[in-house]
Amino acid sequence: MTTGGDAFDDVLAANSHYSKGFTLSGLEPVAARGLAIVTCMDSRIEPLPLLGLRAGDAKILRNAGARVTDDVLRTLVLATHLLGVDRIMIVPHTRCKMASMSQDAVVDAIEQHSGVDATSLDFGLIVDQRRTLERDVTRTRAWPFLPAGVRVGGFVYDVDTGALEHVC
Repeated sequence: MTTGGDAFDDVLAANSHYSKGFTLSGLEPVAARGLAIVTCMDSRIEPLPLLGLRAGDAKILRNAGARVTDDVLRTLVLATHLLGVDRIMIVPHTRCKMASMSQDAVVDAIEQHSGVDATSLDFGLIVDQRRTLERDVTRTRAWPFLPAGVRVGGFVYDVDTGALEHVC
């Protein structure tokens, strides 16, 4: 796959401007507020401002559907043991594509769009968002590699109002 020559010129120009006024140098690599946030990759979610946080306050893990995967758990082990995290928020959101399509529909859409056969991939799609969130929270709380006392909560973010609901 090629990069397309100037496919990244816009973001590189924006970064050049950003780096000239960069003020975050010297931040410690730990989560200053002891928080890790597992949320969706959806670009409508701005994890720091929605929780009143700033750069350096939290570790943010993003994937499709805000799912607690083996990789998320591995990363949370590092965050809790080495990077100051003692609270974990799992935050899926309303109107999530991963909670509105079936596995077959996703595979068909990918094949129609690009001709790629993705039948071998498990996209971790969500049939019942609240039940899936409860299972992911339970799985995280039970993960034996996390330190005792780590608090884990499940929340749903409303992309239309900006409100956060504590589910479990």
